[in-house]
Amino acid sequence: MFKATRVMAMQPTRMMAMQPSRMTMMRQSPQLFVTQTLRMRSPVPKEEHGAHTASQRLRQLKNIPTEIWPLILVLGIAVGMAIFSLLRKLVVDRTLRLKRRGKQE
Repeated sequence: MFKATRVMAMQPTRMMAMQPSRMTMMRQSPQLFVTQTLRMRSPVPKEEHGAHTASQRLRQLKNIPTEIWPLILVLGIAVGMAIFSLLRKLVVDRTLRLKRRGKQE
């Protein structure tokens, strides 16, 4: 690719240069941002029944695609084996230095 075509590819088109940006469109009507009332600024109250029950969470498991279940199974086994291997190494290996040995006087 020539340098001139590379520079031309980076330049915005005339059509894009003629369109107003979002910021200029917002600046044209500032009264929308000023007229917020105190009620609009107050936090939205939480729903009475906002928490999910255990049965609702179990129902959400049905939304997971079937193709992902083998991946979840393999990753779960791999993480379990890694934790087992790490814990076994910490318990069995006698040469592993777990405590600092300084000058013993």
